[in-house]
Amino acid sequence: MMSCWFSSIVVWFILIIIIITTCNNLVESKCAFEAIFNFGDSNTDTGGFNAAFPSQGPPYGMTYFKRPTGRATDGRVIVDFLAQGLGLPFLSPYLQSIGSDFRHGANFATSASTVLMPQTSLFVSGVSPFYLGIQLQQFKLFKAKIDEFQSKGNTNLPPSDIFGKSLYTFYIGQNDFTGDLGSKGIGGVKEYLPQVVSQIVSTIKEIYGLGGRTFLVLNLAPIGCYPAFLVKLPHESSDIDECGCLISYNNAVVDYNNMLKDALAQTRKDLSDANVIYVDTHAVLLELFQHPTSHGLKYGNKACCGQGGGSYNFNQEVYCGNTKEVNGQTLSATACEDPYNYVSWDGIHATEAANKITANIILNDGSIFDPPFSLHKFCDIQPVG
Repeated sequence: MMSCWFSSIVVWFILIIIIITTCNNLVESKCAFEAIFNFGDSNTDTGGFNAAFPSQGPPYGMTYFKRPTGRATDGRVIVDFLAQGLGLPFLSPYLQSIGSDFRHGANFATSASTVLMPQTSLFVSGVSPFYLGIQLQQFKLFKAKIDEFQSKGNTNLPPSDIFGKSLYTFYIGQNDFTGDLGSKGIGGVKEYLPQVVSQIVSTIKEIYGLGGRTFLVLNLAPIGCYPAFLVKLPHESSDIDECGCLISYNNAVVDYNNMLKDALAQTRKDLSDANVIYVDTHAVLLELFQHPTSHGLKYGNKACCGQGGGSYNFNQEVYCGNTKEVNGQTLSATACEDPYNYVSWDGIHATEAANKITANIILNDGSIFDPPFSLHKFCDIQPVG
């Protein structure tokens, strides 16, 4: 009898310890950022474009969600992992009318978005109408509606003071850079890149005026390493480096990134009480493309989802998930069975595996930030699975 009683006491003691430990972990898992507001293109779109123009089908979403979710990859995008790392739920797309929860932010990014106002229609060129200026207007309307509905107790909306407690992320500009690259060349594109940088800076300043104080601005990826651009962009064989990337186009990206970095440095002087951080994701992705096996991957310049096999597995006539009649042949662009081994998902976008590596470095390695910055000072960073 005494033995049973003693055993019961021990069991209850262990349960109490577990409960106390769990509660302490919950209390300690704090983050100064209660929300994320994201602005961008397909690299961080979590379903906005698909909500406006439903079109995405399999095999997109095959890895994590097991279904298409409007993300231009096999699973999660960078902003998904950032949200997880900060202990926040995935961001609902601003344009998604059903099932959204905006208590911890909103995602204004849509696939095919540009920084500058597009000069053509979506149905002509495929460029999204939701360029950065529109995304900013949507954010302003969002904030106005939060203030309006705050007194009505809507449970899917954040409190009106959330905007000063939020992280603002930008990953946009790739479509401005690549949209006319084939026709105008590097020189022609470089003529309007200062306007791209100026618009990003102007947007940051407007959001600062609305209460924003911490901004992460991700630079452009090394587009000269992406299978799609290796196939589509004109180049000589001498323009390919030892890792299989286009030298001239990557150099042009570096020039743009330096321009962005300098502009953000000036913006920090103008907004002295804000954190305006340049994030060198270019360096991370370049390393993945050049040395995939050093990071647990196998293929750098080859697309997982594509058609044609070979070095790039990309056919500009048949994009991922599509079937098309080409020269009398029916061609289908299908997905590989092991996207976790690839850097490139569909020739244009990164795989979930590459996005996870990039996000983990953003969350845990301040060396890619300018100026030096650590998210650990603001949050108890959670592991991302």
